[in-house]
Amino acid sequence: MINGERLIERPLRWGMVGGGRTGQVGYKHRTGAQRDGTYRLLAGAFDLDAERGRDFGTRLGVDAERCYADYRALIAGETGREDGVEVVSIATPNFTHYEITKACLEAGLNVVCEKPLFFTVAECDEIAALAERKGLVVGVTYGFTGHPLVRQMAAMVAKGMLGEIRLVDLRYTHGFNAGDDVGAGEAVRWRTNPKTAGPTFVLGDIGTHLYYLSEVVLPHLKVERLLCDRKAFIPTRAPLEDHATVLMHYDNGARGHLWVSSVDAGNMGSQRYRFVGSKASVEWSDSHPDQLVYEVQGEPNRILHHGMPYLEDESLAVDRMGGLHTEGLGDSWANIYLWIAQAIDATRRGDEAFLKIHRYPDIHAGTEGVRWLENCVRSADAGSAWVDFR
Repeated sequence: MINGERLIERPLRWGMVGGGRTGQVGYKHRTGAQRDGTYRLLAGAFDLDAERGRDFGTRLGVDAERCYADYRALIAGETGREDGVEVVSIATPNFTHYEITKACLEAGLNVVCEKPLFFTVAECDEIAALAERKGLVVGVTYGFTGHPLVRQMAAMVAKGMLGEIRLVDLRYTHGFNAGDDVGAGEAVRWRTNPKTAGPTFVLGDIGTHLYYLSEVVLPHLKVERLLCDRKAFIPTRAPLEDHATVLMHYDNGARGHLWVSSVDAGNMGSQRYRFVGSKASVEWSDSHPDQLVYEVQGEPNRILHHGMPYLEDESLAVDRMGGLHTEGLGDSWANIYLWIAQAIDATRRGDEAFLKIHRYPDIHAGTEGVRWLENCVRSADAGSAWVDFR
């Protein structure tokens, strides 16, 4: 169980690009990073409006002189300091991820980046090579993949408790974009513009969460072929989609179904993951995050609760609240940030043995998410045709 004890030698000196007062994800990064004392927020370029960003940063406790106008000023100011930041979180629109990540790595700074990581696999490969040359870490914030019951599902699959995996059913839908975009805020406008969002809207915005979590649970399965059908129910969002369905064929013969939508009117937002094997099934939803449904063929259904001693060690090791209290998104983010901090610390110390067994959403996880998106777009643009995954 994680209880707040320090798991690395000292807190990492940390900065942020984006994540300011008007942003949607900044607080998630801060609450995750600062939960265990593994990061200390010392600098930031929090806002396109430099004055507003400085005001916000100082209210977070950052010195005014270390609240910068943009990421270039942050890099220039911090790399010249003996106490300069050593890791930067990027919580900005998609189209900026590549240039900011590259600049940070070239300056010797580790990176934690929002998803989708970049626009193309070629960009991901370039950044992965740069990070390796520099001996630096790139982590990606896939929200719920730090949840203990996700690790429980992965352990149950690995130990054969479900049998051979046959069906994968993934869905993440909400209705917050069910209406048109007249008067929409900046967070909606940039997400529905190909120049700033990239080649997808909901597939990249929420679909990549589903895909990476399925990779955490099913690391031994690979997608061989897929078919993507996507549509913009609000025509002004075209060519990007606000609704999509993806069918997937896995290398063991399993079949997958993924549904993402932001026009599921009335739905306040829910993720659901169901993995079906030849012996049993497991299902988890963020609507009931403390419960995992375990269904064994021919036996009564079971509700497994997080933090209970009957769970697998892999789940109990990352639990924070114990069985009496619900664990949620903030706890999951805290685990992800902790794992990234441990990777940075081990990389700095040259602890190859630890890095070989340590699992966290890294540059390769981000790359696979972009690869999946590229294949989805290729299928959809070919008239929702089956395509070989490449």
